[in-house]
Order: sequence, then structure tokens, then C-alpha cells
Amino acid sequence: MQKYKTEEEFLQAYNPKEFDQLSMTADILLISVSDQEQANYRKTSKKMMSILLVKREDYPYKDKWCLPGGFLDPNTETLEECAKRVLKKETNLSNIFLEQLYTFDAVKRDPRTRVVSTAYMALVDKKRLTDKINPNASWFDIILIEEKNNIIELTLTNNETTINFSIKKTLKEKTTDRYTFKTQKNKDIAFDHDIVILSGLERLKNKISYTDIVFNMMPKYFTLGELQQVYEVILNKKLLDPAFRRIIANKVEKTDLVQTGAGHRPSALFKYKMK
Repeated sequence: MQKYKTEEEFLQAYNPKEFDQLSMTADILLISVSDQEQANYRKTSKKMMSILLVKREDYPYKDKWCLPGGFLDPNTETLEECAKRVLKKETNLSNIFLEQLYTFDAVKRDPRTRVVSTAYMALVDKKRLTDKINPNASWFDIILIEEKNNIIELTLTNNETTINFSIKKTLKEKTTDRYTFKTQKNKDIAFDHDIVILSGLERLKNKISYTDIVFNMMPKYFTLGELQQVYEVILNKKLLDPAFRRIIANKVEKTDLVQTGAGHRPSALFKYKMK
């Protein structure tokens, strides 16, 4: 390797073609927990967790479903700027909470070329969205998450399509509780986005126990029952009322407002307590 005396000399001789090239993308896992449609208004609305998927119109993986995503412009934008741009382009949504999730760098994750993706987790209450999503984008309800013998089965559904996939979860580091994921069954999700989806859901499940991240998915005012349902949907388990009240005791404050028109006794409304 040639030695240079100064940085200026190096830059003058620098030829980027001497180095291996790779592409970078930003992919967005958009998650919502919202009310399921109810035919009987007197019944308490059931909460459902949903994710937004986009149907691919071009090869590779034509007609498969994937997360909103796109290639980074290395000369003009950061990864977060890329994530916001492609989210707006592919779904018409903007001004949504984004948090970097993980970097996915399997060598053959994209058949076109070597592509490294930084995934972002985005949280929203989809009932509050005012922007209309693009025709090739759709919300999928997560109707089943089952774990048996370290195999996690997921079922996603919208009005027309049901998607099933399974992933093996293996403990990687005991001291940090880190896991690796490997696809066991998947015929409908493009790239490695099935693994991105599960990684994000696991990350969200862990974070609601020690952060206030869940309130990015809540309306401004809510009942404690509604908030508890959101926690239970994310954690995929029922919580005892006293335990839940301890979890959120310092996170919410009671307002003078009450919930009306729900077909049952009015409930007090709460809001997130800003730190």
C-alpha cells in the first residue's frame, strides 16, 4: 500500500473505485395499537396491534409485502432523513415518532447487490392520522403471536390477505439478553423484513417496561382501561390491575375530563405526565 506524506496528497490520489462498494437503505417498521371496529357500541373496544406493509410493484420480490424503505442518497442525507423521506414517499405519512432499531447486514439479504439496512421503529395511533396512505400500502393486524420451543409464529391479516411466518429465536448473550433470529417459514414477506418485524416487536415489548415510549401510540386523553389494553396487547399477556397501576403511577395525571358516549358509565380521562 502506498504511503502518503500529507492528507492533501492522499485525497488527490484517492480513487473510490479501489474500495468495495455497498448500498445502504433505511426501512421503517410502523406500529400502531388502535381500537378494533365494533358492531355494538356498548361493548368495550378491543385493541389490536397493527403494522404497515407495502406491496412491491417491481422485482425483486414483485407482489410480495415489505416494510416501507428505500436507498440512502450518500451525498445529501443522513439515515434518519432517508427514513423520513421514504416513509413520506411510500406511505404519504410524515411527522411520526422514529427511533433507530438495528442494522441488518446479512450478506445475501438483497439479491441485487450488497445492501446494509438500518431499520427504524415508528409508533403512531393510526386513528389520529390525517394523511391518507398510498394505494399499495396497507395496515395488517397482528392477530397471533405464539412461541413454542424457541419458534415464534406470527399471523398478520388485513381485509384481503393473511400472512404467516415463523422465526427461530436463539439466545446469543446471556449477560445482555440478546437474541439472534432465523427465518423458519416465510413466503409472503420480502427480503429479511420478517426478521425486522419480529426484532421491532421484541424491542417494543422490552422498552415499555423502562421508558415512556408507549405514549407515542396514545391519543392526548385516554382512560386507564384503554392504556392498560395497549400494554397488554404489546406484552401479549393479561396484567393484574394493581400491578398495572404501579407501572403507570408516575407516568400519567388525571384530568377534569370524562369519557362520554361510549354506552357505559363515564370514565375519568388521563394524559401523559410530561417530565
